[in-house]
Amino acid sequence: MSQADFERRFGGIARLYGDDVLERFAAAHVCVIGVGGVGSWAVEALARSGIGHLTLIDLDHIAESNVNRQLPALDPYFGMAKVSALAERARAINPECVVSEVEDFVDEDNLDELLGRGYDFVFDAIDSLKIKTAIAAWCVKHRQPFVVSGGAGGQMNPGLIRVGDLSETTNDPLLSNLRYNLRRRYGLPREGRMRVPCVYSTEQLIYPKAAACDIDAANTAAPQGLSCAGFGASMVVTASFGLFAVAEALKAIARPKKR
Repeated sequence: MSQADFERRFGGIARLYGDDVLERFAAAHVCVIGVGGVGSWAVEALARSGIGHLTLIDLDHIAESNVNRQLPALDPYFGMAKVSALAERARAINPECVVSEVEDFVDEDNLDELLGRGYDFVFDAIDSLKIKTAIAAWCVKHRQPFVVSGGAGGQMNPGLIRVGDLSETTNDPLLSNLRYNLRRRYGLPREGRMRVPCVYSTEQLIYPKAAACDIDAANTAAPQGLSCAGFGASMVVTASFGLFAVAEALKAIARPKKR
């Protein structure tokens, strides 16, 4: 891609943040862990902001049950790896963007391998409490700039989304359990700030009245089948969680690094 084409695509970013910050964005490496209902929209926003290197980590494939909340959930992509579909999209937005696809789940055994790559920012958009705890603890220990997403299901009002320290979050069972685990297992402070930035909502959760599913998972197009468990979700909220997180990433990357 020519410099002129790059400027046409991302001139709006330069006019907002400045040419020097756009250069930082183009040189930045951001990792998104979990590219589903929240993470997929974050990938889109990062690519459209001119971030030059993305690492996408997720083992899941796209299924029909993702249509209500996930960016790449389109008919031609059912059964495709989420990281591959989003990598294709990011490269179409910015052909200069280097996208590293990691078709795997983060676990306690591969934390150093997957997180110790010198990222400028990490966004945790997964809902597995055990691994979420390990990721946050690793980032705090290694002073890795990051933000974690709280639960985005069971909510309708994106106007109630906030960004704050984990010690401040309310109405979020996932983050409440994360807070407990980090204090109990990793010794994070019981009083005051925990240095774990979060995207969360103050909205009271809307619990499903019943789980109904009469579709045989074996007959669905995606390998993991159709999931009918858990909270209902809308992209107006899940996407907003992802966009709030990217705003934090861009703010962090835009700051000049201390010498």
